[in-house]
Amino acid sequence: MRDLEFNIKGMVSAHAIIASSIFIATLMPHFFAEKYSVIGTHLVWLYSVSGSVAVVNITIFWLLGISPPPKKHTLSYKVSKVVRSCLHFIASCLFFHVVLVLYGATLLESALETFSLAVLLSSFTTLRCLCVLGPNVQAWIRVFSREGAMSIWDTSLQITTACTVIGTWVGAFPIPLDWDRPWQVWPISCSLGATFGFLTGLIIAPGWIYWHRKQLTYKCK
Repeated sequence: MRDLEFNIKGMVSAHAIIASSIFIATLMPHFFAEKYSVIGTHLVWLYSVSGSVAVVNITIFWLLGISPPPKKHTLSYKVSKVVRSCLHFIASCLFFHVVLVLYGATLLESALETFSLAVLLSSFTTLRCLCVLGPNVQAWIRVFSREGAMSIWDTSLQITTACTVIGTWVGAFPIPLDWDRPWQVWPISCSLGATFGFLTGLIIAPGWIYWHRKQLTYKCK
């Protein structure tokens, strides 16, 4: 139980740093881009947040030693793992892009905005899977199946991914409404919804795990 509570404290710290990186990434472009605003120059904000979350996630999970240990310690195997992770991330961006198009983002002029949102979603979901589970699709399927979590970080993946997807879905609701608000333009409301959903997941995950800690029987990584 002590080990579990210690790991939860580590998760709280990690999630706080990741959440802070989003706020910092939101403010930093003010110093480099003219007339910057989250809505007015939305693509700048999208890539700033995506890049910040990616760098911070990779750094934190590497420092915490959460990623699964390599089966081999040869340089070629490590390079292969990095390449496979990059390919998984790119495939995830394409997958989310196709899903968004199927849900109505069909205008040619919105292609860049749609792909940018796909990159953001991949940074919030797929990248965390790569950091925790590595480029192992079978492990991903296990984690997102019923009762497939084997560590608190697996549970965190389940919660943050679900919150991100739900946030994106909820963010799409205001788009067709005739409120004429600037944040209703595609994909602003969806990307804001995804971000708030991801932040909500970062908050909920440690709290849910701590509340149910007596019922959790898996071994912590």
